[in-house]
Order: sequence, then structure tokens, then C-alpha cells
Amino acid sequence: MKLWHCKDARSLRPLWTLEEMGLPYELETLPFPPRVLRKDFLATNPLGTIPYFTDGDVRMTESSGICLYLVERYRRHELGLRPEHPEYADYLNWLFHSDATLTFPQTIVLRYTLLEPPERRLPQAAADYRKWYLARLRLLDAHLIDREFLCDGRFTIADIAIGFALYLGETLGIAADYQPQTRGYLERLKQRPAFQRATAR
Repeated sequence: MKLWHCKDARSLRPLWTLEEMGLPYELETLPFPPRVLRKDFLATNPLGTIPYFTDGDVRMTESSGICLYLVERYRRHELGLRPEHPEYADYLNWLFHSDATLTFPQTIVLRYTLLEPPERRLPQAAADYRKWYLARLRLLDAHLIDREFLCDGRFTIADIAIGFALYLGETLGIAADYQPQTRGYLERLKQRPAFQRATAR
């Protein structure tokens, strides 16, 4: 298996999953954004996005999807839930919620505060999407009031998917406004040895 990765980007989700599983893999770390700073990467992934993941003939670009693939393909259900589990729908919902609902507004903040040249930055857009992201945390905030993890009382890739979104918010300076239970959840996740190995890489 091979994963193309950028520091603190969405590719951290599958990288963290690989570290939790202890599976052998090759890692190629690129500067961000690779489609601009490593144009030769477009020959590998025409989208120019990361993550990009290969496993034999498998080619994948979606971070939470790669995590789910690894659980199912390698039957590592200690990090996932099976379809017959009563919380399976919640598990899937958190996996997709992580990007569709949480990471999306963060990318607007990132773009218009850091990635665009100064003359193209839009402080109002960044501020609006920062508020949007925090508002979209309400479901998670309520869910974590009496839970250590998201599903089945144990750590799964749903926690990796959501945990990355919270971690990205921290790197963008938004975490100061997290609810106490959500901040505590993120801190617990960051203490996991596999997370620490993944961020060190």
C-alpha cells in the first residue's frame, strides 16, 4: 500500500488508520498544495489532491473512504462496526459527517486566511465560515456529553474521521471556542500513540 500525504491535511485520516492497524505501507509526503507545488503529482492523481492511496489495483482519493476500505478489506473490525451492529448507521453517519459537514467550511477558512495571496484574502468569508463550522459542531457537542468515543463505547475510525476535523480546527485557531467536552475528546484522541506517530511522520 502507498499513501500520498501532506502535513496536517485530510490524508492524516488514512495515515492515522494505518498506524492504528500496524499495516505495512509506503508514505510519500508532499508540500501543500501539491497540485501547485508538485505539478508532477498530477501524473499520479489528475485531481492533484491528497490523500491519494493505492493498494494493488485500488485507487482512492477520499480520506474517510480509505479508512472504511482498510477496515473492510483487511477485516479489522476492532476499528469499525459491522452492518448488523445497532450503531452501524451512526458509525457511517459520523464518517460522512466528518467531511461533508465539518471539514468543508474549514477549507474556506483555510483558503481565505492562509492559501490565497494577501490581495485575494477575504476576512469576512473566513469569519462567516468559522462561525458556520462552530455551529455545525452542535450535534457532536451534544453526543459527547456522556461519551468517551462516538460509537459502541470504543475507539473506531469514526473517531479518526471526526478527530481530524477537530484537529484541523485547532491548527486554524478555532479550537478555543470548542465546548469543554469536545475539547476533552480531541485531547484524548491526540494522546493515542498512533496519532502521535502519524503526525510525526
